[in-house]
Amino acid sequence: MLEISETGRTWLLSGPASSYAVSLGENDELLHLHWGPAIALADAEALAVRPLPDYRPFESQLDGREEYPVEGGPRFVRPALSVRTAERRGTEWTFTSYETVTAPDGDELRLLFHDDGLAITLHYRMRGDVLERWVTLDNQGAEAVELLRADSATWTLPDREDWRLTHLHGRWAAESRLTAAPLTYGEKVIGSRRGHTGHQYLPWVALDTDATEERGEVYGCALGWSGSWRIAVAQLPDARVQITGGAGYDESGLLRLAPGESFTTPVFAGLWSDGGFGGASRAWHAYQRAYVIPDAGQDRPVLFNCWEATEFDISEEQQGALARRAAAIGVELFVVDDGWFGARTSDRAGLGDWTPNPDRFPGGLKPLADQVHALGMQFGIWVEPEMVNPDSELYRAHPDWVQYQPGRKRTEFRNQLVLNLAREDVQEYLWQQLDTLLTSAPIDYVKWDFNRCFTDAGWPGEPYPQRLWVDHVHGFYALLDRLRAAHPGVAFESCSGGGGRIDLGVLSRTDQVWTSDNTDPLDRLAIQHGFSQIHPARVMAAWVTDSPNAMLNGRVSSLRFRFVSAMAGVLGVGGDLTRWTEEELAEAREWVELYKEIRPLVQRGELHRLRPPRGGLSAVQYVLGDETVVLAWLQAQSYGEPVPAVRLRGLDPTASYECLETGEVHRGAVLLHHGLRMALRGDLDAAVLRLRRI
Repeated sequence: MLEISETGRTWLLSGPASSYAVSLGENDELLHLHWGPAIALADAEALAVRPLPDYRPFESQLDGREEYPVEGGPRFVRPALSVRTAERRGTEWTFTSYETVTAPDGDELRLLFHDDGLAITLHYRMRGDVLERWVTLDNQGAEAVELLRADSATWTLPDREDWRLTHLHGRWAAESRLTAAPLTYGEKVIGSRRGHTGHQYLPWVALDTDATEERGEVYGCALGWSGSWRIAVAQLPDARVQITGGAGYDESGLLRLAPGESFTTPVFAGLWSDGGFGGASRAWHAYQRAYVIPDAGQDRPVLFNCWEATEFDISEEQQGALARRAAAIGVELFVVDDGWFGARTSDRAGLGDWTPNPDRFPGGLKPLADQVHALGMQFGIWVEPEMVNPDSELYRAHPDWVQYQPGRKRTEFRNQLVLNLAREDVQEYLWQQLDTLLTSAPIDYVKWDFNRCFTDAGWPGEPYPQRLWVDHVHGFYALLDRLRAAHPGVAFESCSGGGGRIDLGVLSRTDQVWTSDNTDPLDRLAIQHGFSQIHPARVMAAWVTDSPNAMLNGRVSSLRFRFVSAMAGVLGVGGDLTRWTEEELAEAREWVELYKEIRPLVQRGELHRLRPPRGGLSAVQYVLGDETVVLAWLQAQSYGEPVPAVRLRGLDPTASYECLETGEVHRGAVLLHHGLRMALRGDLDAAVLRLRRI
């Protein structure tokens, strides 16, 4: 809901439980008023007439109070907007008007400003209790404008003591690990300067003072951008806290706007919750299922991916044999990974040549896809369109299509270079290749990979090379949008060597994401715990692979532990089924059948993190309507001590619940306050318990 004061100078946006308010000051400065629990317009107007703090030498009255600080004038905080023309640098903007746009999924407020030919529009849209913010910059003048920095938003927190900052950190095979620490004076900056979202941080932060998993105020911000990005959390000299974030990592130059050109920043979304970190997560999940993820109401199928079973040594006959085994255990989507195209017998050749290898697939992909469909499964394929091997027909024909700096060595990671997707001819080539591929066979799913960072990000002949960093992402988005429109029945998964490209921007165009290349079921508990802080299980792909874990650590784990770990998200199987015993295949089929029963709860239910994965017992719970399911893992049992009871959440204390595994009937109040004991013992044990309200 959007409310505007009679003066037209105070604006209040409200969701079911929260409000956000801004106002114009005496000199038309846009001031932040409120972000937190729901308030009335009269409350916002009362805040608007409060005076700014008294002047102090060497300080600015605007710092920490301005809604969107720009560079220039009496300001010393990090600017959200920094521009330069041939004659000057900085912004001296004036308010011109406001607009409202009514829509079923949330009214939008637009605040319009102007600075000597540059039109600046601040956008606000409340969806549930998530506020989306972004900025549009239009060059209406006669000379070019350089955008050195154009952040999507600055978020201002209320005056509190002892703020704590929580975020996600990691690296390849160790993504999305949760960390928290007291916020101190100065700035904490996270981001990526790699050209993609990155394994090192997810673009999300949360701040609190005393919140627990289920209680307390939590402020969170998440950026929807799949390229280089930066979020800066600053505690200012007067202890006020601001969060600024957007595309690009530094102020060396984001984009050049010629006369008549415009730039729209990505969305930087914010959420306030008084339900602790769990309540904040459930609100983020609901927002993404309702407004971000395509077709979020459709549950994702159980998939099999051939990579860990076959790597590059594949053939149509071999894939057909794997498909028959996969169908026999209940798999619903069979995916052929790397090695099906061009001269792709290793990672040294073939990227860029997206036609089936005639020796391995003499009739193309259609015969195998038809076999897979005849077995009752969907058919999927792996691609890495933004990359090229020097040993490829594409590179030999168009060496100038890659990112490179003239006179410098073209750095190769994984024997590949990055195509310059900012170029329209590259976009058109990839469109033709992928459209032809998706038309040539009945393909239902595409795993879209991105296996290296930007290094030599040059564009010879382009006078403002920074444009590549932004326009590559826009080209990626445009290509995905075009393919989805032309092939509406095809689902897409975002992958980047695991979790290197996960953000609200890519999630608005894909159906799920590959969480990590690390499929070890114990490591995945911490990865999935961190991932769930912001993103829902509906998009979190998780595989059951072989034991011992061959890729990373050689850890031995039971099929039970591996399945229950992966059942916390979108279940997949990635082991070599030709080596599984008949007993293992039979057990796997039972786990797949169980997952299909609980899938609506996992993928669409409300998540409660009951116990974090810290070495002993950990557990999560999903609630949907009258049903709930608990997944529990015992990492190790120490000193023979009994496993503690797990207190459940989200139940009706006055109702009774039947456990479908044991037939026992439990009172809701007892489950909530005294908990449920799980039959777990030893090391790396796991269990699934389903409860239904009677």
